[in-house]
Amino acid sequence: MAESYEKAGVNLEAGYEVVRRIKKHVASTTRPGVIGNIGAFGGMFDLASLNIKEPILVSGTDGVGTKLKLAFAMDKHDTIGIDAVAMCVNDVLAQGAEPLFFLDYLAQGSSNPAKIESIVAGVAEGCRQAGCALVGGETAEMPGMYEDGEYDIAGFTCGVVERSKLIDGTKVKGGDVLVGISSSGVHSNGYSLVRKIVTDAGLDLNKVYPELDGEKKLGEVLLTPTKIYVKQVLDVIRNCDVHGISHITGGGFDENIPRILSEGQGIEVTEGSWEILPVFHFLEKYGKVAHREMFNIYNMGIGMVIALDGSEAQKAIDILAKHGEKAQVIGRVTDKEGVVIR
Repeated sequence: MAESYEKAGVNLEAGYEVVRRIKKHVASTTRPGVIGNIGAFGGMFDLASLNIKEPILVSGTDGVGTKLKLAFAMDKHDTIGIDAVAMCVNDVLAQGAEPLFFLDYLAQGSSNPAKIESIVAGVAEGCRQAGCALVGGETAEMPGMYEDGEYDIAGFTCGVVERSKLIDGTKVKGGDVLVGISSSGVHSNGYSLVRKIVTDAGLDLNKVYPELDGEKKLGEVLLTPTKIYVKQVLDVIRNCDVHGISHITGGGFDENIPRILSEGQGIEVTEGSWEILPVFHFLEKYGKVAHREMFNIYNMGIGMVIALDGSEAQKAIDILAKHGEKAQVIGRVTDKEGVVIR
């Protein structure tokens, strides 16, 4: 027993219990290429096992932001790990890369093994959905840095794509159509405004609101995990000539779709071509947010956008439908800069 360290607020025994608890979750994410077991100083992956001639590694890192505050308020921690994975793997997917492995960083004031296991179980679920392996991470106990019961989580992923199949937006041309894939909800962006709306409007996270078309409490709706698009979009990439992919995160349509465009290009989106989820109407109403501004903050029901020639749009939509995804043409690329929502 490290009694002096425990007096300083760090419980090493609890840390050892955490490792014991999470091993089974980590093991459930293994995939070809993984070398070694959890507990080594570094996670290892054999790239040669993938039979890729000219591999390009694509990496991404992100966190969950202030969505964590809602997890604390609801004392619900089993899906926040999915968010951490989603925010990373969806980003590397936008370059056409298949995520290979993931590492997480979890920091808290004091170690609660059961809570940490719940969080890491969510990370493992996200990795299984994405087909990537959880090869390591760090669980830091930092007394004095976090309020009692609070924590922070961030993640890192590395993916790979054949050089000839890298998607970087250079093929996007005027007239290309934009196929939008439905989101699961707010995902993991814009939660500082979400929390302000909840506070300012006096909303109750534990109340069921009829406007949200369900039986879930508001807090549960807002904690709906970010959708992971990896397997379904990789299927589209394998079968269609994809010109560009945009992950709709912070900044909504206005910031994210133009990231795949070249100078002089813009987009035109037709509102009404997809379902705007009830949660966005709810936030707009209670937050008194201008309708057009909502598209500059939230995903508005579209989590990922694929740009490709119009002749291949229906093929892509049909592939996504086989994976259970709602997808439709929501707009097109134009030869005039700017984002137009019609």
